[in-house]
Amino acid sequence: MMNLPHLSFLRSFEAAARHLSFTSAAEELNCTQAAVSNHVRSLEDFLRRPLFVRHPRSLSLTDVGTAYLQSVRHALQEIDLATQSLTLQVHKREVVVSCPVSLAESWLAEVIGSFRRVHPDIDLTVHGTVWNDVETNVSDISIIVSHVDDTPADLHLLWEETLTLVCAPDYRPDGELLTRPDQLHHADLIHILGRPIYWGLAEEALGLKGLNLKGGLRTSGPSLALELAVQGLGCIMLPRSVVQRYLERGLLIEPFDLQIKSPWCYFTRCNEKTATPSVKAFFAWMLKAAEAA
Repeated sequence: MMNLPHLSFLRSFEAAARHLSFTSAAEELNCTQAAVSNHVRSLEDFLRRPLFVRHPRSLSLTDVGTAYLQSVRHALQEIDLATQSLTLQVHKREVVVSCPVSLAESWLAEVIGSFRRVHPDIDLTVHGTVWNDVETNVSDISIIVSHVDDTPADLHLLWEETLTLVCAPDYRPDGELLTRPDQLHHADLIHILGRPIYWGLAEEALGLKGLNLKGGLRTSGPSLALELAVQGLGCIMLPRSVVQRYLERGLLIEPFDLQIKSPWCYFTRCNEKTATPSVKAFFAWMLKAAEAA
C-alpha cells in the first residue's frame, strides 16, 4: 500500500478550505490555529504542491487545492458515513432471529418473553421458517433443524431431541381410547412431509409390523399437524419440544410411553464476530434457556 497523508492533515485542509481560515478551522476541530497551519503545511510538503495562497488576513485556494479539495471532501464523507454506520450497528438494540415456526410457537416465544422482561429496550424480530433458514444475512441468530450426522461445525446443539406419540385425549381409533400400541393398526396416522422416518422409527421401537405408513393426513409442517391431532383426526409422532405446550395445556396426551432418540435436532448459530451487544445478550440468554429445557 502506498504512503498516504495523515488523516488529521486532510481534515485540517478540508476545514481550512471550507472556511478559508486557519482560525475558524481550528475552532471547528477543537485545536489550535498553529496545529491546523502545521497540518496543512505538512500536507503541502507531502504533496509537493501548494494548496493555499496565504494573504495577510485571508486564504485562497490554489488551482491544485481546488481540485484536490473535491476528492478529499468525498473521501472524508465516505469515512464518516462508514464510521457512523458501524457505530449505529454496534449500538443498535435490535435482534433478528429465524426459527422453525413450530419451535418458535412452542419454546422460543416463552424465551423471548422472559428476555423482554429483563431487557424491554431491546426489540426482537422473528422470522418463522418451515424447512430452510431465511436468506443469509437476514438474521442475527438462526435456529435450524439438522440431521445429527450432517451438521456444520459452526452450529450449537440446543438439546438432544426425542420423539413422542401424541393424540387428542378422547381419540378412539377402534371405538376405544388409544392406550395400547397395537391399536395403531386401526389409527389414522398423521404424517409430516419430509419426515416419513418418524413413523418408521415408532413401528420399529414398538415392535409393530404392517402399520399404514402411506395412508392418512399429510402436512408440510408440525404446527398444522398438531392442530389436526387436536381435532381428533389422528395421532402423530413429533419432537417432544414441539408438543410439550400442547401436553401441558391438556390439548394432547401421550397415550402410552414412547421415547425415541430423534435423528434430527435443533441447532443454532450466531455470527459473533459481527454481533452487537444486544445480539450477544439474547444469544447467551437463549442458550441458557436451552440448557434448562
